[in-house]
Amino acid sequence: MPGRLLRGLRQRWRRYKYRFVPWIALNLSHNPRTLRYVPEESKDKVLSDEEVLGTLLKVFQALFLNDFNKQSDILTVLPEPVKLKYQDFLAVQHQRVKLLENRHQHQSIFKPEEVLYKTLGFSVAQATSSLISAGKGVFVTKGFVPKGAVVSMYPGTVYQKYEPVFFQSIGNPFIFRCLDGVLIDGNDKGISKVVYRSCNGRDQLGPLKMSDSTWLTSEMRNPLAVGQYVNNCSNVTVGN
Repeated sequence: MPGRLLRGLRQRWRRYKYRFVPWIALNLSHNPRTLRYVPEESKDKVLSDEEVLGTLLKVFQALFLNDFNKQSDILTVLPEPVKLKYQDFLAVQHQRVKLLENRHQHQSIFKPEEVLYKTLGFSVAQATSSLISAGKGVFVTKGFVPKGAVVSMYPGTVYQKYEPVFFQSIGNPFIFRCLDGVLIDGNDKGISKVVYRSCNGRDQLGPLKMSDSTWLTSEMRNPLAVGQYVNNCSNVTVGN
C-alpha cells in the first residue's frame, strides 16, 4: 500500500512540476520541456497583432453598444479628448435608442455570447466535458469558427519575470508562461482569485475599472475570457 501511494505521488509530481514556478526556475537551463522552442523558419505568431487587435475592437465595440445604458454614466466623467473617441458609437446608439423606443424597449437585448455570435459568427463557452475525467474545456456553442480566427483571451494576473508567484503556483495548473518569460495566472479560484480582485480594486479610478473581473463569476461580460480552459493536446508549440 505505501509503495502504491508513493508511486502515485511521484506520477502526480512528474505531471505537475512543470507548473511549479520554483522548480521551473531551478531547471530552466537544462530541462528542454520547460523551454518553449520556436524554429527559426516558423513564425511565432499565428496572427499579426493588427489582426488580433482588429477582432478584439470589433467585439468590444459591439459589447459596448449592447450595454450602452450602463456605460453612459461612465462616459460623462471621461475627459473631453476621450469622449471624442466615442462619437461614432454615440451616433449609432442614438439611432438604436430610437428604434428601441418605437418597440417600447429600454434595455439591452442580447447576452454577451449572443453579441459575440452576431459579431464574429460563432460563440464559445466554458463547460464540463462529456468525456470521463476530462474536466472542463471550451466548446463552440453556435456558428462556425474559421481557420485563423481569434476564439478566446487568456484572462488573469500578469506577473513579470522578477515578481513573486511562489504561493500562487502551488497546485495551480493555470499559470501560463509566455515566450518572453511573463507569467499569466488564469486561475479563477483560491489565492489567485483573491490576488486578481485585489489588483482590480487597487487600479480602479473612481467609476472607471482598469480591468474586468466578471470572468471570475458566472456572469461574464467578456465572452472571450475563457482561454485558460482551452485544451491543447498537441506537441506543436504555439507562440503568444
